[in-house]
Amino acid sequence: MSESERNRTIFEQLSFRVRIWLDRQTPPDSLVLVLSALVVGIGGGLGAVLFVWLLRQVSDVTRWLITNPLGNLPDMLALMIVMGAAGVIVGLIVAYLAPEVRGSGIPELMEAVALHGGRIRPRVVPLKLLASAVTIGAGGSAGREGPIVHIGSAFGSTVAQLLHFSNDRVRTLLACGAAAGVAATFNSPIAGAIFALEVILGRFTIRYFGAVVISSVAAAIVGRAFLGDIPAFAVPAYTLNSLKELPIYVVLALLSALLAIAFIAALYNTRKFFLRLKAHVAVEAALGMMITAALASLAPSYLILGPGLNFIGDAIAHDFSMPLSYMAGLIVLKIVATSFTLGSGNSGGVFAPALFLGAVLGGLVGTVANTVWPEIALHPGAYAIVGMAAVFAGAARAPITAVIIVFEMSGDYKLILPLMMATVLSTFVAEHLMGDSIYSINLRHKGLNLQQGRDVDLMQCLTVGEAMTKDPLVVDETLPLTELDRLFQRTHGHSFPVVDQDHRLVGMVSITDYDREARRGQLHDRRVADIATKGNILIAYEDEALSDALQRIGTRDINKLPVVSRLDTASVVGVVRRRDIIRAYNVALSRRAKDQLAEDQLQLRSIDNTKFLEIEIEATSQAIGRPLAEVGPTLPHECVVVSIRRQGSVLIPHGDTVLQAGDQINFFLRRSDEAQLKACLKPPGGHPVSRFE
Repeated sequence: MSESERNRTIFEQLSFRVRIWLDRQTPPDSLVLVLSALVVGIGGGLGAVLFVWLLRQVSDVTRWLITNPLGNLPDMLALMIVMGAAGVIVGLIVAYLAPEVRGSGIPELMEAVALHGGRIRPRVVPLKLLASAVTIGAGGSAGREGPIVHIGSAFGSTVAQLLHFSNDRVRTLLACGAAAGVAATFNSPIAGAIFALEVILGRFTIRYFGAVVISSVAAAIVGRAFLGDIPAFAVPAYTLNSLKELPIYVVLALLSALLAIAFIAALYNTRKFFLRLKAHVAVEAALGMMITAALASLAPSYLILGPGLNFIGDAIAHDFSMPLSYMAGLIVLKIVATSFTLGSGNSGGVFAPALFLGAVLGGLVGTVANTVWPEIALHPGAYAIVGMAAVFAGAARAPITAVIIVFEMSGDYKLILPLMMATVLSTFVAEHLMGDSIYSINLRHKGLNLQQGRDVDLMQCLTVGEAMTKDPLVVDETLPLTELDRLFQRTHGHSFPVVDQDHRLVGMVSITDYDREARRGQLHDRRVADIATKGNILIAYEDEALSDALQRIGTRDINKLPVVSRLDTASVVGVVRRRDIIRAYNVALSRRAKDQLAEDQLQLRSIDNTKFLEIEIEATSQAIGRPLAEVGPTLPHECVVVSIRRQGSVLIPHGDTVLQAGDQINFFLRRSDEAQLKACLKPPGGHPVSRFE
């Protein structure tokens, strides 16, 4: 047995003993939640401390490699070799061990909360720790907050799963881990709690708030014990010099929103670029790191590498005394470097780069204002502090977190008025111009539309590609209308996509178009191109949410949409019809019912001497063709029929429900009655098939 397997076995035995103790002692639910949050907070804090230590070790190794074994090479070439090797390591981890460690990890957490009951694979904890330390320590332009939040959340989720908690409790401990990571790393317990509630969970309730605060405080204590009790930035006590400064802060907020949108677009489009390469993940990650190294050589002292927090602190302390062209260049280089680091599949966060961009933008605006109105805008450094919060708020759509975390990291309360105003204004403008945040944009294009951390529509769980009819029947634009008439009669279809001789989509033709032309009596020598709807036709993308396609169909009252790929909008890959959407809705409904049943099973698992059992009715069962009212008296007295799954749909059982072959029936019963239940349903000489316990 390997060391990791031995440790896992010990951990599972410990969790088993804890579960037994909880079942026997039945402590108050609030006490269990408090103790769980405390454990997750301490574990998350220790994980953050370990990550910071590992990050320093990787940084030391990187510097040693550049100055010793590669010391004879030019600095840029040596850096490219080391960062390329780091990208290979991260790419191999992503490709073969844990794909979810790529990027910041926050979108994966949001998806886990919305769709998977907060469940994350335990292996994510060590692998995210390693991948992020290698990426950032080697010089990748990324922040450390995303990895630490992901590590803490994965630890909280793992603890909850080992204790067999319900989905709601798993989500709570996941949020506790996220808060612990932020609190321990940035010495900001309030911001840690707010970040978990605002960004990860997307809801503020007393139940979540209490547990998250406990975890955040515990992690902050651990962080201060190992990392020290000092703010992330030692900055002068800047103040709002005059109310006449507020219009300048309004301009800063508007520019921050635009910069946040540019950052989101650059990161997303860079990711799309690497997906089009279709290279191995390790090759993509290495290429992204090497491009980042090349870009870093264009900035003095390689300032765009790493999180950049030290540069921010120094620049603010010296009141951002830099040339305007220098600051503008840093903004462009940081956006591009971060996009190539993370867009290529490496592991790291976007919070620190957003702070970097906001600080430099604020310094630039403050410097210009100081030049034009020196008696009003006294300190460019003050605008840098506000800019940090405004850009992050515009990118993450988290204004409360932005205000509090910048306040806690700087320890400066005197700028709270422009800080609050700029963050809210930046959030509103960014939301108006681009609906997706830097965390939700990838989820959106996967077909998952999250609003306040939750799935807002059952149909948004499915994409058009999952519901569409593939290889659809299309008609050539040169097809005679007489042939089109026969096609309508033979297929009973109502409309078809129209393609040209190169098989490129040019329009749609419907039976209404044909009937209109037939009434005019002008079918002779007429072709599909003469009656088809061309130009601005409605289409659907295979990766968009099915709810969006449904809205498009309903608005124009049409029956069918051609489906195309975003990479080639003229190539028809399928069609989506009303009946496809209805069928997909039934599938999504079945999925949700199954998830709800699983959650109920977890919540009731601790009840003594009871269990859930799913049995599939075989074709030879003696219960086939009989209503439940007739079968019921033969079932055990302490037995409840919970649901019946039939051909992908979930039925609510009634007395007149007739059982059919293939029905999967969920029972809740006493363990001692299991044999009697199976005897009632078994076929002659056989046994029913148990699917779930």
